[in-house]
Amino acid sequence: MKQASAKIIENRQILESFSRTRRRNILSSWLIWLRCPEIAREARPGQFVMVCCGGELILPRPFSIHQVNDDQIALCYAVWEDGKGTNWLAQCQIGDAVEIFGPLGNGFSILPTSGNLLLAAGGIGIAPLHFLAQEALRRDCSVTLLLGAATAAQLYPKPLLPSGIKLVMATEDGTKGKQSMITDLVPDFTSWADQVFACGPMPMYRNMAVQKQRLKLAGKPVQISLEVRMGCGLGVCYGCTVKTKNGLKQVCKDGPVFDLDDILWEEPGNLKVRNSSFLL
Repeated sequence: MKQASAKIIENRQILESFSRTRRRNILSSWLIWLRCPEIAREARPGQFVMVCCGGELILPRPFSIHQVNDDQIALCYAVWEDGKGTNWLAQCQIGDAVEIFGPLGNGFSILPTSGNLLLAAGGIGIAPLHFLAQEALRRDCSVTLLLGAATAAQLYPKPLLPSGIKLVMATEDGTKGKQSMITDLVPDFTSWADQVFACGPMPMYRNMAVQKQRLKLAGKPVQISLEVRMGCGLGVCYGCTVKTKNGLKQVCKDGPVFDLDDILWEEPGNLKVRNSSFLL
């Protein structure tokens, strides 16, 4: 783990605002590039960094590592209507310095025998999966990405995705790709896939867990990224604890990547864990 004063190379908006019924609205989505060679050279897909977002905030905020390019890392984040941290970060300019530390946590694991990888990204869940796709392609794996969102305006821009992947899009309202939930597309690819990787909202994970037979996931290795509000990111405060079949685990230290079958989905407390690479 390294601490760095990372210089901003680029910070630009990639998606517009999005209103959601009975849930926090998203003001915009952004892509920020930071020069921090000490972190970039150690980062692995699925890991995250803690970002000190300045202003009146005291605690740093967790962000998935979205991409790595030589001595730079990219973070993809949504700016929430009441999110002080992400609102502050979106105001930062090229040349500004941001204090970060990482990489943290345990990331995704591609099995040596896996040649075909299925990635399922629900909404802003593309954040950690972009880096994973890059690594998989580097290993000469075949990658299919299922990219879903509520509407076309909230789909991650296709030109920003790694070249060489097979892209299948779905929207809940049918404005782009197939009109369906992203999990409804999973059965079409499970017989082809050696491994499945997913990042999205908690209902998506629970649906995958309780409907494994319908989704043809039984016996298939499935890794998911759990990302929650974190106080420290170092396993000290126990604020991100979840219940698993192997006892209590800390998302920041034992995760954020877990096997789908390891989480006790029937535990009410676990269902409150939110996917939030870009929460605040």
